[in-house]
Order: sequence, then structure tokens, then C-alpha cells
Amino acid sequence: MPPVGFVDPMLPTLVDEAPRGGEWIHEIKFDGYRTVLTIRGKDVHAYTRNGFDWIGRYAPVIAAARGLRCRSAILDGEMCVQNASGITDFPALRGAIKSAPERLVLFAFDLIALDGRDLRGEALRERRRRLRDLVGGDAASRVQLSHEHVGDGPAFFRAADQHGLEGIVSKRADSLYTSGRTKAWVKVKSYTVADYAVLGVERSRTGLPVALLARLGRSPAYVGDAVVTLKARERERFWATVEELGAPRARLAGTIAKRKAAWMREGMVARVRHLRGEDKLRHASIQAIGAEGELPGDVDDARHPDDA
Repeated sequence: MPPVGFVDPMLPTLVDEAPRGGEWIHEIKFDGYRTVLTIRGKDVHAYTRNGFDWIGRYAPVIAAARGLRCRSAILDGEMCVQNASGITDFPALRGAIKSAPERLVLFAFDLIALDGRDLRGEALRERRRRLRDLVGGDAASRVQLSHEHVGDGPAFFRAADQHGLEGIVSKRADSLYTSGRTKAWVKVKSYTVADYAVLGVERSRTGLPVALLARLGRSPAYVGDAVVTLKARERERFWATVEELGAPRARLAGTIAKRKAAWMREGMVARVRHLRGEDKLRHASIQAIGAEGELPGDVDDARHPDDA
């Protein structure tokens, strides 16, 4: 029997390099909320990755889906908001859901079922052909087809990185749709570099030292941890500064204050390399340390928008 409601989405595996070869298609990695859109006549629902129905938050997209020419369908995509440059903007997405839902766009990249037919056993290239016919090319629609690129995956990733995009997703053109994590779909994410205030230091589960970090500026907030991977002389300076700025308690209140860390007063700033487009720092490592304004060179702006 074909599915009629929520389907657990297919999830790509994070890899270091995009695959090569003509058997792969590549798409921009959208920075938004994964959404499974189900249609049965005028009854349309929009499910989060974990199966929560957000129909009430996505009204313009729901209305656009009701206009698609089908009796029933299940689409897989990403709910997004774009900035003036056409790049998906995750912080703006959360604001738009509350106060400007007309800015929302669903970028559909897969079709799980159509008019009572289960498409999960068909190849991705065939599912996308059907999806292209269903969604069409109306640029004003709140439901858009994600564009694909066939060719050199690493070159496509470099182009995405140069345009400041979060990364790309590469999918085998012959892949079937299977719920859960898979290596038939892979993602490569861009890295960025930014400066953060060091709150303290603790040992990770693997025993490596990690720095607990916060945004710089008037509205500091905990953003995540970064592994301390400095070279010998800089590492000695790091630990000397940790001792010099030692404090009995955390500077920030909340859950972070319960961590078993060696806390510090204000004074150390870390330059951190981490994955772009994440709420919390991921795959983060410290590249250099110094006082605020002391580290040279251009980095991405790590301040909170309220501090601008």
C-alpha cells in the first residue's frame, strides 16, 4: 500500500569531499527546516523531520500545495527563507514563521508518492522527473523545485563555498528512497572562521581539552565548544591565560553554568574554524587566541544581530 501520511525522511551522511562521476546529482544544501508535505485533495499537512505537523505555521505554502495538479502526493523538501541575494537564511526563517509567513518557500527535492502510487522503489532520477512535472516552473509559487547539477561534485562544492553557501548534497541518481541515514546521499559542508569569547575549558569525553565559547558583544550567549588544537608555543600561552584569568564560577547563567569547567574572567578571544550554518558550533577547532580586537585578518561576523 502506498503511504498516505508522514514518512521518515531519507538523511544524507556527512563526508569530507563530494563524489565524482556522472552517476551522482548535486544540489545546494538549503539552510532551513526539513519538511515532508502530504497532500490528499485539499487536505494538506507539513511535517517536521520528527513528524510534528506544522500546518498552522506554513499557511502560504499549504495554500500553494493545494493548487498542485494531483489527487494525492508526498513531497520531501526544505522550508526556507531567502535573503536579498537568494541565499537561504536560517535566522530569518524563524522570524518569518512567526510574523512574515508569506516569505516562506518550500524547496522540494524528492517525491515519495503520487496519486496513490508509492515511488520509493523507483530511482531518484525518475522521482525527480515526476516532481518536476508536478511542481512546474512558476517562479512566484511558494513550492519550488530544487535545481540539480550533474557533473564534477568537488567543483560544484567549491562554487557553492565561494558564494557563501552552507554546502551541497550529492545523491546517486539511481538511489531508492529509504528512510533514515544513508550513504546513497552524502553532504559536504562549508567551513567558516569567526572570533568568540572563551568562557572556560573542560575535558571532552575523549579526554581532549575543549573551550566553551560565547558570542562577542553586548549580548553574549553560549554557542558551543571547540577543540584546543594549538601548536606547542600557542598552546602554552593558552593554558597560561586560562590560569591567569581563572574564576570561581561561569560568567553566564543557565545550563552552561552547571558544566564542570575551569571558568575564566573576560579577556581571551579564540579564532575558531567551524561548520557554516549551524545553531551551535560543530566540528569546531581553535586556530588562534588573543584579546578582543587583537587577532589580525578578516573573519565572518560572529556577533549577535542585536549588537550591530
